[in-house]
Amino acid sequence: MISISSNLNIMIKAAEKASKSVIRDFGEVENLQVSKKGPYDFVTKTDKHVEKILIEELSKTKKNYSFLSEEVGMINNKDKENVWIIDPIDGTTNFLHGIPHFAICIALKSKNEIISGLIFDPIKDEMFFAERNKGAFLNNNRLRVSNKNSLEDCLFSSNHEGVKFSNLNMRYSGCAALDLAYVAAGRLDGFFHNKINLWDIASGTLMVQEAGGIVNDINKYEINNIDIRASSSAINRKMLENLENF
Repeated sequence: MISISSNLNIMIKAAEKASKSVIRDFGEVENLQVSKKGPYDFVTKTDKHVEKILIEELSKTKKNYSFLSEEVGMINNKDKENVWIIDPIDGTTNFLHGIPHFAICIALKSKNEIISGLIFDPIKDEMFFAERNKGAFLNNNRLRVSNKNSLEDCLFSSNHEGVKFSNLNMRYSGCAALDLAYVAAGRLDGFFHNKINLWDIASGTLMVQEAGGIVNDINKYEINNIDIRASSSAINRKMLENLENF
């Protein structure tokens, strides 16, 4: 059995508890009340409910930690050095359309460094998690990035802009968090995206690094305007050469 920190243990329990309402609501997706938040950005009552559960659960034992969440933004508590970063449902549009590809994301940032990350796909029951210097895992199995070194053999993921721009072998899944988890697991070889939010990628960047991959320095960007480049170490240079003008 791998040993995990008390913080990660809290994160796993919170995600498992929140997932119950996600799974229930996904079964009734046609009846959800939806409000429009932006052109392609929906928010459902499930999002808000999941966020509430996550904040409540994470606050039980770490009462002073602060929060950064997609729906409510920044919540500054006494401890501003430790921040939970949460995305209640990454892949909301998939969720709304009954497509079973979305995830609950929780990361812990301590002194400006992501130290723990979790991406939980409740429909496929896949719990991806990582801790700084302790490796990345899927349901307790160690993850390693792919070692393919020919672009022709590789599969990359991005959003529609990236897919349009690139001549690489591409996918566009609608869930950045799972894209990064899949890079860590060796299912995908790389992921790139411009102008993305920190809560979409905080857990995944740590996961890719802990699985032996490479991620560019995201700290130099604003939290809602990040250009991310993540891949296996074997293909990183070739991927970046292809993305010079992206």
